[in-house]
Amino acid sequence: MNYRCLGFIMSIILRRVLLALLVCSTLWFSNVLLCGVAAAQTGSKADSKTITLGLISETNHAAIEEHFRDFVGYVARKLSPGSTMDGKVVVAFTPFELVKMLEQRRVDFFMESIYPTYTINYVHGAGKTLLRRWKGGMAEYQSLIFTKRDSGIRRLDDLRGKIIAFEDPGSTSGYLLPKFFLQRSGFKLAEQRAFDANAAPADIQYFFAVSQSRLVDAVLAKRAAAGAFSDNDHANLSEKAKADIAVLAQTERFPRHLVSVRSDLAPATASRVEEILLAMHEDNAGRAILAKTDQTTKFDRLPGGDAALRRRLLDSFYSPDRK
Repeated sequence: MNYRCLGFIMSIILRRVLLALLVCSTLWFSNVLLCGVAAAQTGSKADSKTITLGLISETNHAAIEEHFRDFVGYVARKLSPGSTMDGKVVVAFTPFELVKMLEQRRVDFFMESIYPTYTINYVHGAGKTLLRRWKGGMAEYQSLIFTKRDSGIRRLDDLRGKIIAFEDPGSTSGYLLPKFFLQRSGFKLAEQRAFDANAAPADIQYFFAVSQSRLVDAVLAKRAAAGAFSDNDHANLSEKAKADIAVLAQTERFPRHLVSVRSDLAPATASRVEEILLAMHEDNAGRAILAKTDQTTKFDRLPGGDAALRRRLLDSFYSPDRK
């Protein structure tokens, strides 16, 4: 065989090999694209088959998840009747952690009191306030600043240079509401230290009693000149304790608890969640679950709407000196 004939044969073989490689690579690339699309669609479907409730607590996450499982399961069943949609509960340690979960779409809706809701929705913009929750059968509540009746303290100005007891750093009614109320009224507050050379004589110092009962005991024993708790806490005191205390001031009334959705939740889904919660107390199964969920009576719409609530919360919690 001469070299010219051999070269011709080799060129034919080479072209066929290259053509085969091209076909194989095209098929491989197409399969990769199809698998990617299928995976994305599968992920999207998986996401759409779960509704996740977010809550905040520093402790007892497993117990809290179990406590709210029936509630979120009810919402999931109503949201997609006849499907396999799951209800999931996720507990964050702090409001900031819940913000991250909302931004990452790991949480669809959440329930919290007014200050965490203010921080999450109106400071970070991670959520939208949807409804009011009648937690413990209460639509609204307020904080009371009180003293022992025979303490000699008759007005808030008498607290300058003295000590007030708050419940704990995470309590809205037992710390945040009364603290911001006092600050807006012109008082300076400083957490009590064993020794604080910088403490001004006119400052109101404070400490955390950890529990509501210890807070009341501290005031009645005059270890603190005053204390702060909710009007509901006051209503639950014994008649003797009520007779021993005098209320110095009270804050504005606010919704007891709130329901919010993440800010980018599909409007149709948010609207459906709202409808389910609004009607939940009208259904026998829903009413039974609400009773087991912190004695919730019902959910209803915000008086004045979200814009009015936003203005009230900004007026209460925003301070220009914390820009």
